[in-house]
Amino acid sequence: MLDTGLLVKVGRGIYIKPEMWEDEMYILQYRYSRGIFSHETALYIHGLTDRTPMKYTMTFPYGYHVHSLKRENVKIKKSVEDLYELGLTCGVSPYGNSIRLYDAERTLCDIIKGNNTCDIQIVNQAMKQYARMPGKNITQLFDYAEKVRVKPKILNYMEVLL
Repeated sequence: MLDTGLLVKVGRGIYIKPEMWEDEMYILQYRYSRGIFSHETALYIHGLTDRTPMKYTMTFPYGYHVHSLKRENVKIKKSVEDLYELGLTCGVSPYGNSIRLYDAERTLCDIIKGNNTCDIQIVNQAMKQYARMPGKNITQLFDYAEKVRVKPKILNYMEVLL
């Protein structure tokens, strides 16, 4: 099928039809199945920021070692097992494929906890967008914030915005 041009190889064991767009997020998710899109990447998918991520951010459980990930266009974050699946949901990549990512509430907690690794403008924009979001779940946000240990910071933002 490769020789006849019916399929194009995009990675080890991954093939697509030549007329299809290569969905980098979907392929990363397929290759690294324990990875969950998070931080700035999840903000973008949820529509909480208008900045397209330069590198995709994926969270993995501690102890998950993939040396080939260092060659990919990925920022690696680690999570303790207790919090690894907290807020896990399904979303849609820009090319329409199903991907795993953290929900908006978990993502906000992650970027607040990030110890200034995330641009403050992105954080402010995300918080404002979340406050205007019709499907927001403030109770869940505060619950996650307590588990992730960022509740005082989240409360400060929400007091101003709500």
